[in-house]
Parts: sequence; structure tokens; C-alpha cells
Amino acid sequence: MSTLITNIAELMTQDPEHRVLKNAAVLVEGERIAWLGQAADAPAADEAVDAGGRALLPGWVDSHTHLIFAGDRTAEFEARMAGESYSAGGIAVTTGATRATGDFDLTRLALGRVAEAVSQGTTYLETKTGYGLDTDNEARSARIASTVVDEVTYLGAHLVPAGMDAEEYTDLVCGPMLSAVRPFVRWADVFCERGAFDEDQSRRVLRACKDAGLGLRVHGNQLGEGPGVRLAVEFGAASVDHVNYLSAADVDALADSWSGWDSSKGTGRGTVATCLPACDLSTRQPLAPGRELLDAGVQLALASNCNPGTSYTSSMAFCVTTAVLQMGLSVHEAVRAATYGGALALGRESGTDVDGERAVGSIAVGHRADLHLLNAPSATHLAYRPGMPLTHAVWRAGVRAR
Repeated sequence: MSTLITNIAELMTQDPEHRVLKNAAVLVEGERIAWLGQAADAPAADEAVDAGGRALLPGWVDSHTHLIFAGDRTAEFEARMAGESYSAGGIAVTTGATRATGDFDLTRLALGRVAEAVSQGTTYLETKTGYGLDTDNEARSARIASTVVDEVTYLGAHLVPAGMDAEEYTDLVCGPMLSAVRPFVRWADVFCERGAFDEDQSRRVLRACKDAGLGLRVHGNQLGEGPGVRLAVEFGAASVDHVNYLSAADVDALADSWSGWDSSKGTGRGTVATCLPACDLSTRQPLAPGRELLDAGVQLALASNCNPGTSYTSSMAFCVTTAVLQMGLSVHEAVRAATYGGALALGRESGTDVDGERAVGSIAVGHRADLHLLNAPSATHLAYRPGMPLTHAVWRAGVRAR
């Protein structure tokens, strides 16, 4: 079955050439993109969809979420809005509620959150464990996550549970818990931050997970300068996320990690800096220095950090808007960070992976047909009309999802 989407006013490919085509069309065959170009040159197809002069983007790639949870933390949010500072301790509230919720309801809640994200143009999602914090519940979270999202990350090192010794818990994260989640996850993460895991503990977690064959990610430099960025680069992590407080040495280390990158060959890749602007606003932290990072040569991603405590939104459009209006990115840069950048942070930006999954995050022949049609003639409207519901249609792996 082939579908031709034609009468596209603006096609923002986010391909290696950063092409933006006018009066364009895209041909989808099965789950893949088979052709793109000028509408006047479009080939025949089994069916045609008239885009009506709207803009077409790659689907959002949300590379940082926490969707496997139960419970409510509005009281914490209200306290923070009243002036209390954010600390990692609120995670324990969600852990209790998540442990007390059965598999069926935990899956149902996660599927609802995925549906919300897809309805707003997100077509590829990562999510983490981290609200179980014991072996059985972390394994359960990983198993459920593997049925509802595209990429699963092990985050047993989210917080040391109350009443446990930090060193003993780190041993558990690096040993039995890691073994229990391993069949369900591709990535591992650690919350390297005051109130969570210190440098030595984070290093142990990263080393154990790397030895187990997992790709690495790091929560780092959210609440202050610290070792997160340095550890991420040292271990060759695919991304370091939050990055609110960076020293000049941190920026240089991230930039240096990309010095040998050849995007055409997919070699020499560095550590992506993933900015989470919705979380920054909710926690009243300074926005991550996205402009400085881009100017230094660092590859940037934007993600929602959808979670119950500090960023209960899956709106990638909101993140893009914030990046343009408050972080100094252009519309094209922000859209790229929310599509190609997210794919880069997940190792899904090019080619066909060993898993057999097609590249996501850009519109190119052979890539997965993840498409987001805006109810606007250009992507500029995402920032020009902030807060407006601009998603008109969504295709996920070639299937219309909205």
C-alpha cells in the first residue's frame, strides 16, 4: 500500500543537508519513505492525501521520559510554586504509588500517556524505569515499558530508597537488579546529582551497565555544576540530560566529543546534550544554555522529561516553543533538536540498526515514515502561535495515528 502526501507548503526534512522544500510531496510505502520532492514530479500511489498547503515535519522524537508511574504530586508542585526549592526526594512519593499499582493499571496509565504524546506529533518515544527501586518492581517497570514505547532505559539509580544504605543499594543496582531488567532494556541511566548518586556511585553504575552491553545515558548538572557531564563524556554516553549548570570545561568536553564525527558514515559520534525546558520551567531552574552549546559545536536534543513531579507534559511543541522564545534557538534549530537530535541521542538517526529498525527523526528515502503535519503553512507557527494546538495529522511507521 502506498500513500502520496501532496500539496505540502513546507517540507522540513531535517536530513543531513537540512533541506526545506516548498510545494512538496512525500510518498510512503508500508512503513518507509519511498520518495520525496516537488509535488509536480510526484509518482503515482494507491491513495493520495492532500496536505492543504500545510507544513510537514518529521515526527517528534522524545528521547527522555518517565512514563511508568502511578500517583499524583500536585502538592509538591504547589509547594514549589510557592517558593520551595526542588530536590530529588519527591521521587519517593511516586515510588510508593507505583509499587502499590497492579500491572494492568500501570500499563493502562502508560498507554494513555503515549496516546497523548502521539496526538501531539510524537512518533518515537524513550522511557525509563526508576519508580520501582527494588529488583522486582524495576523488572516489572522495564517489562511494561517494553510493551508501550520504542526504547527502554534502566534507571534503578534514580534515588536511594528510604532506609537503605547508599553503597548497598548501588551494589543492588549494579548486580541483581541489572540482571533482572536486562532482557527488557537497551539503555542505562544514572541520576548523578546531589541528593541522588555521587560521582563514585555513578561511575560504578555506568561501568556495570556498560559491561552488561547497555548504551549509556546520564542525568547530569541539573541542580548545580558537578561530575555528570564529565562522566558522560568519559564513558561515551549517548546523551547527558538536563545540563542546566555547565562550566566552560563541561562545554569544551561536550564539544570535543564531536570533533571526529562524520554524520555521513555515522562514525566518531559524541555525547548529545539533551535540554529539558519544560522541566526547567517547572523547577524554576535556569534554562539550559542551548545557544551556547550549539555555538560550541555540541549536538543538541530537546525532550519533554514527562514525569509526575517536575515536568508533567509530553508536549514537544511546548519544548520547541520555549527553546525559540527563551533559549535563543531558531525555529529550524529547535525543530531539529526535537526530531533529529532526539534520534541522535537514541542512536536511531541513520541507516538500518541491527535491530532492524529504520532511522527516525528525519524525512529521507528509506527512513521510517514518522510524519507530523501541522495545521499551519510553516514550522515558524510553532513559536509564532505559542500554545496553540497545531497538530493536524500524524503518521507513525507509515500508519496514520491521528
